[in-house]
Amino acid sequence: MEINNALQSLRKSDPRMGRLIDEFGPPEFNPIDNYYESLVRSIVYQQLSGKAAATIYGRFKDLFNSRSYPEPKDVLQIPHETLRSAGLSNQKATYIRDLSEKWDGRRIDLSNVDSMTNEEISAELIKVKGIGQWTADMFLMFTLVRPDVFPLGDLGIQKGFMGLNKMDRFPTPKEMEVEAEMWRPYRTVAAWYLWKIVDGPFEW
Repeated sequence: MEINNALQSLRKSDPRMGRLIDEFGPPEFNPIDNYYESLVRSIVYQQLSGKAAATIYGRFKDLFNSRSYPEPKDVLQIPHETLRSAGLSNQKATYIRDLSEKWDGRRIDLSNVDSMTNEEISAELIKVKGIGQWTADMFLMFTLVRPDVFPLGDLGIQKGFMGLNKMDRFPTPKEMEVEAEMWRPYRTVAAWYLWKIVDGPFEW
């Protein structure tokens, strides 16, 4: 994704985005090559604070005593209770095992990811227990760095949209979808700035 092109486009389409760009500077997006690793990490981090999740994720990796990231087959050889000993909930251990089984059995096919649409990639990912549209959107945005993703269901995006429009209530998905049309084809970058409004501090 060409960040400079994205910033120019957003400045032109929405002056409010121009102010956010001036305030927070350009975003950094770094693609991740190991898709399996990215998805395991996403599952571990679901609904946890960053510090707690990082601790559990570190313990998970330590289970394998390896310099390289574990392969799906390595995870499948570990007993369920051993996975849980890293601090994973029963549910998350089940999710990671399901991901590993489907990845190892090639029931998730991202081999032609560069030619796949966002919708096709999402459809593959949500075959896995514990991966819904939000996780798929995060994968598209931060692993593949697709330029035009807008996670309507993300609480931070909803709060940022409220701040952008000085609303005293949460927006409806339709309201967000309609307004976000002006940010195409760089809604991923626009979403990043909505998160920054929430992280703040920022005053209009």
